[in-house]
Amino acid sequence: MRFAWLLSLVATPAFVLSLDSTKGLTPIGATMSAVTYHDRRAVKLTDTGDGGMALVDGLDFTSGTIVVHVAAVPVPTIDTSSRGFVGLAFRSSADGNRYENLYLRMTNGRADDQLRRNHAAQYESFPDAPWHTLREKSPGKYESYVDLRAGEWTTIRIVVHGTHAELFVNDADQPCLVVNDLMLGDTHGRIALWIGPGTIGYFSRLAVTPAP
Repeated sequence: MRFAWLLSLVATPAFVLSLDSTKGLTPIGATMSAVTYHDRRAVKLTDTGDGGMALVDGLDFTSGTIVVHVAAVPVPTIDTSSRGFVGLAFRSSADGNRYENLYLRMTNGRADDQLRRNHAAQYESFPDAPWHTLREKSPGKYESYVDLRAGEWTTIRIVVHGTHAELFVNDADQPCLVVNDLMLGDTHGRIALWIGPGTIGYFSRLAVTPAP
């Protein structure tokens, strides 16, 4: 099975969205605009409440590889608990009320506090298993450290097969986070660009390669 996933990483993506405009996206709980950020054309998402997303139109995802370039910073007026949460939701319901989520806390990667560093990458399953519930029930199992720089372009690669997912950051050949029990089960749904509370997120070039 692992060999099949590696093949999928070098295959030509079946779906590519350049994200140089907001075309093909439906926002929920966020405002979006097309911008240039650090020399890349990108879609900018700004949280309007308790986090938000932009659903990718016309794409139903089951298993495979998702790659996107992201950057994020806390909203300047927000309190210091904001971490610059940015990532991808997948297998989402059409209304965005139910989804799997792998994301980064961008300001945690180089924090002086080791405990914050250990919370740099996160899995959650919304709404029944949010991050704080998973942290309380299974400390350390669904989050990990990864080196990050807030505000800088970072590549996220998510490999999904059945109820297993791996999160890779930048050019790493090993995942920083492995989830063996995706809580929605072996299902399908939408892909969405995702930001958490108090976050301004930037997204560039989304590529999706279905599993063979």
